[in-house]
Amino acid sequence: MKSSIRHRNKEKEQQYTILNREETMSEKQRIIQELVPGKQITLAHIIANPDPVLYDKLGLDPAVDYARSAIGVLTVSPAETAIIIADIAIKSAGVELGFVDRFSGSVIITGTVSEVEASIQAILLYGKETLAYTVSPITRT
Repeated sequence: MKSSIRHRNKEKEQQYTILNREETMSEKQRIIQELVPGKQITLAHIIANPDPVLYDKLGLDPAVDYARSAIGVLTVSPAETAIIIADIAIKSAGVELGFVDRFSGSVIITGTVSEVEASIQAILLYGKETLAYTVSPITRT
């Protein structure tokens, strides 16, 4: 009788150990993130009259006149196209280049609301007509 009780206890311990291992393994999930390069401008956003704190947090020039300011945020794929859209942004309107990342495809521009909007419109037009990219509409906050 004692051996059957020991056997049952041993089985329960083994089941408990297996469950603990499964729980531990399920907690350690590995996430693989892949970028599927397409020819697209995925984000074209204008932040009108941003709070001065946002400039500081983004590492942008705090000397900008905050009452007339705007920040433009764009993302593009393939990421190297960020260099091209940064060039178009500067040449098409009187914006300042805040940030370009050729590895993630992110571009941040600053200027007046009308300058940032004109710059983003020029970028989207060039992307759509010259580069044959899929472009997203301009969004605003």
